[in-house]
Amino acid sequence: MSAHGHALRLAFYGDDFTGSTDALEVLAFAGMRTALLLKAPTPELLAAFPALDAVGVAGDSRAMTPMEMDRYLPPVFEALAHCGAPIVHYKVCSTFDSSPRIGSIGRAMELARPVFHNRYIPVVGSTPALQRYCLFGHLFARSGTDGRIYRIDRHPIMSVHPVTPAEDSDLQLQLQQQGSLTVGRLEFPTIEPGLAAATAGLGHALAQSPEVVLIDSASAAQLTTVGGLLEAEAAQQSPLFVVGPSGVEYALTQWWREQGTLGEPDPAYEHFSAVPAVLAISGSASTLSMQQIDAAIDAGFEPVAIDAAALLDDARCAAASQALVAASLSSLLNGRSVIMHTARGPDDPRIASTLDALGERGWSRERARHEGGRLLGQRLGQVAREILQRRPVSRLLLSGGDTSSQVTQALAPDGLVVAARLTRGAPLCRMISPAQPWLHGLEVALKGGQMGETSFFETARAGTREAAVA
Repeated sequence: MSAHGHALRLAFYGDDFTGSTDALEVLAFAGMRTALLLKAPTPELLAAFPALDAVGVAGDSRAMTPMEMDRYLPPVFEALAHCGAPIVHYKVCSTFDSSPRIGSIGRAMELARPVFHNRYIPVVGSTPALQRYCLFGHLFARSGTDGRIYRIDRHPIMSVHPVTPAEDSDLQLQLQQQGSLTVGRLEFPTIEPGLAAATAGLGHALAQSPEVVLIDSASAAQLTTVGGLLEAEAAQQSPLFVVGPSGVEYALTQWWREQGTLGEPDPAYEHFSAVPAVLAISGSASTLSMQQIDAAIDAGFEPVAIDAAALLDDARCAAASQALVAASLSSLLNGRSVIMHTARGPDDPRIASTLDALGERGWSRERARHEGGRLLGQRLGQVAREILQRRPVSRLLLSGGDTSSQVTQALAPDGLVVAARLTRGAPLCRMISPAQPWLHGLEVALKGGQMGETSFFETARAGTREAAVA
C-alpha cells in the first residue's frame, strides 16, 4: 500500500521528459490512473493525486554526466523504492541513446543496485508498438523519415545524434561499456513459446550469475510474455528495479490485460478539440523535425527563428530573449500559431555558428553540445514562461528531448496527466499547477526529435474531426 492509501502497481522514472510522457501514455491508455510528477514522490505530493495505479517522475538524467547522476539519482531511487510499488522502472529512450559520458544507463544501474538489492536487473530491449526491436541483443528501429527499419547504428537520425550517436547496435556491449556490471542475455526464440519456456530460459541465463539480463522481443506477443516474467520476478523480490523503454509499460499492461486485472481507459482520450492558436518550440535538429517544421509553416504557423548563439551569450541573451517574446506575442495576439525553432534540419548553419561561438569561449565540442544544449533549453524555458504569462494559450508543443525537459522544468507544474491521444509516444497532456493559474490546465505535448508524423504540429492544433472547435 502506498503512502496515499491506494495500492500502486508501478512507479517509473523517465530519464527525459519526452520519454516520461511516453510511459505515462501507455499506462493511461491501458486504463491505469497515472500521474507524472516533476520531483520524487512524497506522501504530501501523492496526496494531491489520490487513487493512483501508477506514478512517474519526469527527470533529465539522459543529459547528465555520471558525476551528476551520482548526486541526483540515489535520492530519487530511494523515494521510488519506498513509494509502495512492487516494480520500479528506469525509463530510457526506445533507441537507448546514451554513452559512458552522457546519460549512462550503465551508471544508473550501478547506482540502483545498493538501493534495490535485486538478484539481477532486467533490461527490456524492445518496444514493438514503436517499431523498436531487440534481436539477439541488437537494436533495430524504424525511421520516421522514410518508414524503413534500420539497425540502430545505421539509423539516419540516431547514427548522427548530436550528443549520443549510436555507434553500435549491440545493446549488451553498450551496457557493459557504460559500467562495471556483467550483462547476460535472454534471446527471443526462447521467449516465443510462452512463459514456461521463457522462465526456463531465464534460469539458464541466470546460471552464469549476470548482474543484468538484456531481454529480447520482436512482437507484442513476446513482449506480453516478458511482462509475465517481470511480474513473477517482482513477486519474489519487491520492489523490482527494471530498465528499458516504454516496452516495460507495454509488457506489463499487456500481461495484466491478459490476466483480466486492468480496467478500461477513459473514452475521452480518443478525441481532442481544435484550438485557435498554439505555441510550438522545437530544439531538435533531426531531419524529421525539419519536415515537421516545414509542414507547420505550410499550414500557416508563423516561423520564429531562434538565434541559439545569442541566447547562450550572457551579453546578448536578454535582447535575444525579448526579441523572441515580442515576435511570438505579435503572432499569437493576431490569432496565428507560432513555431519557434533552433534549427531546420541537421545542416542548418545556426548549428555550426553556435558551436563556433562556444568554441571561442574555450568550450570543447562535446561540452558545447552537452552543456550548451541544456543551457539553451533553460533559456527557452524562460522565454516560454514570459510568453505564456503575457498571452496564455491553451496548448503548448515541445519538440526535442533537452528542450522538452528544460522548458517543462522552467514552467514548473506540479505534475502532468494524460488529456488525449495525439501521436504514439507523445500524448497530449494537461499540466496540474493550482498555484500558477496561467499554467494550470495548459495542454502540452512533449516529443523527441524522431517522433511523430510530418503533420504533427498542425494535427496538434487542429484536433480530431469528432471534437468541436474550442
